[in-house]
Amino acid sequence: MTYRLLADLVLVAHAGFVAFVVLGGLVVLRWPRVAWVHLPVVAWGAGIEFTGGLCPLTPLENHWRGLAGEQGYGGGFVEHYLLAALYPEGLTRGVQLAL
Repeated sequence: MTYRLLADLVLVAHAGFVAFVVLGGLVVLRWPRVAWVHLPVVAWGAGIEFTGGLCPLTPLENHWRGLAGEQGYGGGFVEHYLLAALYPEGLTRGVQLAL
């Protein structure tokens, strides 16, 4: 139970990090000093995505899931959690363009 909770906490932290990468610019508009945090976060997120790297939070989550008796996942966080939501199975190019 504890390992699953730790894995879920890592998942929430990872999702928050990704949300801050994507939406942090809106926070900076309201509080410009946040830019000093947002810029390195964006650099890290972009670097991971452009190089095909793996964020250290992904193996950490998988480690905790393994200790909890659950199966981890291959690939990265964005690929596993976000692409499946953005591009569900059966989504054709025509439907994608219409959306």
